[in-house]
Amino acid sequence: MRDLFDEIAELKRQKQAVILAHYYQEPDIQDVADFVGDSLELSRKAATTDAKIIVFAGVHFMAETAKILNPSKKVVLPDLKAGCSLASSCPPDLFARFKAKHPGAAVVSYINCSAEIKALSDYICTSSNAEKIVRAIPADRPVIFAPDRNLGAYLAKKIGRELILWNGSCIVHEVFSEKKLVQLKTRHPEAPIIAHPECEAHVLRHAEFIGSTSGLLKFTQTSPATKFIVVTESGILHQMRKASPAKEFIPAPPEANCACNDCPFMKLNTLEKIRDCLRDETPELAMGEELRARALVPLERMLAIS
Repeated sequence: MRDLFDEIAELKRQKQAVILAHYYQEPDIQDVADFVGDSLELSRKAATTDAKIIVFAGVHFMAETAKILNPSKKVVLPDLKAGCSLASSCPPDLFARFKAKHPGAAVVSYINCSAEIKALSDYICTSSNAEKIVRAIPADRPVIFAPDRNLGAYLAKKIGRELILWNGSCIVHEVFSEKKLVQLKTRHPEAPIIAHPECEAHVLRHAEFIGSTSGLLKFTQTSPATKFIVVTESGILHQMRKASPAKEFIPAPPEANCACNDCPFMKLNTLEKIRDCLRDETPELAMGEELRARALVPLERMLAIS
């Protein structure tokens, strides 16, 4: 394993490359990355890097975002099959028809969407800044929120504003069992439940803190609690344990007896694939300039507001 880490480090140096990794990647990938973060943090990093090659250890829409922000740089993805159930739940042709039914509405799309959906949007948001983005839109203007219905419903309730929701969701955040969560809390009453807003409402109602992936991480660092029940993809536990080694982090259980709280797409990436895509500079993320330019506009609005 050490040889593989060393090989990746040498290839990065030779290629003048940077590795960006999402919190949901395997621990070894997080440890070999130059930067680990959530969607907003990775977007900012992708927009400012001076590397010639961006290796995106995440899923396809994240690599697309990096390419949209960096047209002159080569963006490679360790596994092109690393998609996203949430992004796939919003086909561009169907969404265009949905949008046409609500003329005049501002379209706010969660960053977990395809470049085509971004190009159909007025603003992009992440779970970190969704509230700020929506509040920036005049209160008398209707807002379409896509593609995550759970994040949209949570946001609408929090700010007291009706949103027109696209009916999409993330397979990982919809598998958590409310019954098992309550049972877990009974066994660990001192442990606050912390949850990502992509979870369903009946799960979120038990949470003592709701926030983005980075928000959950920061909460565990600043909270006086020494034990936490974490309701999101289990990859974040690695960073939580690194930041607070004396604390205990308990992953919330899914409905079935499976590892369903692991994103199967995120976990397609491996150290070997990272080494190979650095060495071969493939598979490369390609995108037409017309699409890229249209998708850039709402991303730049997000970054300006954030």
